[in-house]
Amino acid sequence: MFKKIGSYAYNIAIHSNPWTNVYGIARTLMALSMGLTLAINPAEILLRPSSMSMDYPNCGKSSISLFCMVPNDYIYLNLLRWISVILLLIIASGWRPRITGFIHWYLAYSLNVSAITLDGGEQVNAVITFLLLPVTLTDNRKWHWETYRCSDPDSEREIIRRIIAKISIYFIRFQIAILYLHSTIAKLYNTEWINGTAVYYYLNDPMLGLPPFLLNLFKPILTTNLVVIPTWGTILLQLCLFGALFAPKNYWKYFLFMAITFHETIALFLGLISFSMMMFASLILYLRPVEKEFSFIKKWAMLFRNNEKSNITQLKGSVSMILKR
Repeated sequence: MFKKIGSYAYNIAIHSNPWTNVYGIARTLMALSMGLTLAINPAEILLRPSSMSMDYPNCGKSSISLFCMVPNDYIYLNLLRWISVILLLIIASGWRPRITGFIHWYLAYSLNVSAITLDGGEQVNAVITFLLLPVTLTDNRKWHWETYRCSDPDSEREIIRRIIAKISIYFIRFQIAILYLHSTIAKLYNTEWINGTAVYYYLNDPMLGLPPFLLNLFKPILTTNLVVIPTWGTILLQLCLFGALFAPKNYWKYFLFMAITFHETIALFLGLISFSMMMFASLILYLRPVEKEFSFIKKWAMLFRNNEKSNITQLKGSVSMILKR
């Protein structure tokens, strides 16, 4: 049995490269999502006292959060917030994933444990960036947009690195599938989701619901029996997204299209932009084969690399001319 498992893992590693622009664009979207949250919301909103504790930010005795390393003063906290935004932009650029992968997780962890006003996006960000650490730490590319090249793909060290990265990606896929299953089961314990009226209450919420223009536009649906379609449709879609874990790769693109349409519709209607960006990134890791690179990004990366080489050559020529003089 162990021999079969070893042979299976070896075949996956030798024929599949985990370090592609697929996981690269997911990292970029996750970093931009968190960066957008930190850039728009001041520390006075994110890191504030709550009914459970008047201390801010939220720091336990053993907390290693970045925001717990400075005094409880909003001048320092806002300074750390902007430093975090700059670091997240560097992470989003794709530079040195082996270095920035740990920084990305630490920033996501810090915001998740210290901030009060959060949505599920920050929690997902902290978990996925942690599960991505084995992938980033084994990625020796300069940019996560580049095509990975290895001089000795059959070496034992290379095979082990690939197996570690692929196992991490499998864990991420399993985690996201469980997330949708948990969301589906939780809805089944709610009366409004069972009787088909939950979407009516969500979209009519004065704080989180639709803006007046859209609410008037969709009122003929929300105030009739047709409201059960988006309500039960949401449950059915999330259950199907869990089932995608067991679907053949040929069908992943259909699940991905439905899921992205679902989350971007939520972003458009309810304004949950950063949350939808985070789920978009998670869905790419879940439903896009990591070895199937995005061709348009690949072309852009090759163009950037050629320009970089040309600029370096010109710089060397200029330096040589100056030294000769």
